[in-house]
Amino acid sequence: MNEVVGSHDILLVTLDTLRYDVAAELADAGRLPNLLPTGARWERRHSPGSFTYASHAAMFAGFLPTPVTPGPHPRLFAATFPGSETTAGGTWVFDAPDLPTGLARAGYHTVCIGGVGFFNKLTPLGSALPGLFAESHWAPEFGVTNPASLEHQIDRAAALPRQPGRPLFLFVNVSALHQPNHVYLPGAATDSKRSQAAALEYVDRHIGRLYALMRRPCLVIVCSDHGTAYGEDGHVGHRIGHEVVWTVPYTEFILERHAAV
Repeated sequence: MNEVVGSHDILLVTLDTLRYDVAAELADAGRLPNLLPTGARWERRHSPGSFTYASHAAMFAGFLPTPVTPGPHPRLFAATFPGSETTAGGTWVFDAPDLPTGLARAGYHTVCIGGVGFFNKLTPLGSALPGLFAESHWAPEFGVTNPASLEHQIDRAAALPRQPGRPLFLFVNVSALHQPNHVYLPGAATDSKRSQAAALEYVDRHIGRLYALMRRPCLVIVCSDHGTAYGEDGHVGHRIGHEVVWTVPYTEFILERHAAV
């Protein structure tokens, strides 16, 4: 990461509420050709939090989802923290309270394009996470009730002015997977694994346009912040300690192709 930071754009995409099993089933069936470019694959990881705010607060401190195999696992990014067992030689260490601030001090322009309510800037709580970025955007059409939410988010990303020579850290919180996702499955009246899979296929149809906006070689990180329950052991929703909530998909890869300037 010490070679990547400063020379690459960084794109962090969180697929809000996406379950690992749904993501893995579609990938295995070859139904995510755009979301997972050639060579990319999902890793099975554990989320740092069981709901959006907790998970993103941890990720913005450098604690991305953790591999499920026994660790310790070196991290890509880490805040200065004496005694950290997951800060290794390849870790990019920032002397700041959060990753956006650390990257800004390293010369990045930091941008948040929100999705779910914790990024809507309508309340003090909904402003806390976006407030970590130099520039943040949210509109109702980015939210969970708009079936074309990702398209609107990418339109906003496409309109961002780029500063020549300055790397970009772009964070996009994709709301389409979050309830209500049954709108993506014709005839469905309630949310389910099947409707979340349909929502993920919607994301796959459009995500390539977001990737193409990144102008430098780009480190892309795509993951879920947490999963959700659809009736397992009587549970519905998240913010609970259930396996389907804690287990999330994660991938990282480098986009070498430059988009047109």
